[in-house]
Amino acid sequence: MKKPILLFLLIAITLASFAQKTTKNDGEWSKQFLVLRNTSEAELMIRVGDIDNLGFGWEDDFNPFAGKSTPTHDYPWEVRISDAPGTDRIMVPTSYNYNAPKGSEGYTNLTQRPANNPIAIAIPLYELKNIKIDSASLQLFIDDFQAPTMYSKFQCKINGVRFTEAEKMINKIKQDGPVGKLITIRLTPEFLQKLAGDSLKIFIDDPTTGIGDGFAIDFVKLLINPKATYTGKLQGKIIDAVTREPIANATAAVEGYGSAITNTKGEFIIDNVPAGLTIVTGSATGYSSDEKQADVIAQETSEPIELELKRSGKVFYNNTTLQEGDNLVINNIQFTVNSSTLLSEGKKELDKLAALLKKNSNLEILLSGHTSSEGSATLNRELSLKRVRSCKDYLTSKGIDDGRITIKGLGPDMPIAPNDTETNRAKNRRVELKITKL
Repeated sequence: MKKPILLFLLIAITLASFAQKTTKNDGEWSKQFLVLRNTSEAELMIRVGDIDNLGFGWEDDFNPFAGKSTPTHDYPWEVRISDAPGTDRIMVPTSYNYNAPKGSEGYTNLTQRPANNPIAIAIPLYELKNIKIDSASLQLFIDDFQAPTMYSKFQCKINGVRFTEAEKMINKIKQDGPVGKLITIRLTPEFLQKLAGDSLKIFIDDPTTGIGDGFAIDFVKLLINPKATYTGKLQGKIIDAVTREPIANATAAVEGYGSAITNTKGEFIIDNVPAGLTIVTGSATGYSSDEKQADVIAQETSEPIELELKRSGKVFYNNTTLQEGDNLVINNIQFTVNSSTLLSEGKKELDKLAALLKKNSNLEILLSGHTSSEGSATLNRELSLKRVRSCKDYLTSKGIDDGRITIKGLGPDMPIAPNDTETNRAKNRRVELKITKL
């Protein structure tokens, strides 16, 4: 009888020690909600969810922010009422039907509806009212996402709008075990605008495939004007998938955090990559891009990642042959003055683009909005973003999956002509199309 008592006391002491853990960047780890200002990692940090590895605690000296995966843990576990909604619980995609299963794993098989329905994680934003926001990142400590092996297709929505950059990362992550690990995602300008509201609601789900790829999230952090704290180096090589020869002058990039050009051996190193799971993309002229998951550990260099590029296919649009990586100004995209309302000429042009996307189901695009230099640069960036959002909304109304369309509002930042005459200013007011995947 003494051994069980000793074991119980040991567990109790460990949990008590964990509950008292406090760090400068995260305060008391046991708190379900916390706001800190002027830490070494950000001007402002808002955290939702306690830092407790889904209730299992951490091994001695384990730092969840340094990029290492947790050891495997048991499942299922009991959800505590005190846990922040959307955290520390198993969630199973809404498309999974227990009466007609298409494929599942342990998290799904050992839990039931409605307890495992996906729940949004809401980050209150009242602390942001008097802060000038130049950039922001989300950190999520995620657990058991397995899209590459389960063939699930997760969607990530922020305040109801799909965050395609986050989806691309989540759908490349393979976390069987189950194990947990940190990911860091830079908010794009479209989602920086959402920070002006009352809350940021993050909702992750796979609403389409019917696959039972259960997952969990331990905590979420919003970092305002973040600084690099836990970073490492990501190394790799880009090669031709057929010849196996290295590709020089190719680009390796981690979205929002840096890029590097390959040397004559096809090798690259990207510095200051946030610790944790990340996705690196390789691209080169004439090739289709390749993406791979990478593990980055703080103050270390990653294991080499090999990116294999295949020759790009081609599409024909507006009397022009395009391949992956090509840019084209879309003619006749016109809006009502100082608004994002599409005129009929623009809709006709977008109908052509919708037809192209329907014909080429693997095609993914970036739409970027540009303005002349007249007026406020900030307001022009906002207007250009609203205008390409209108273009995206129109394309999705024609049946195009919005996950295939990324948008950016660049305002006056990338002119193609001097802003010295009305003719040149008209050239700078444009919508550009880039083929990002083919």
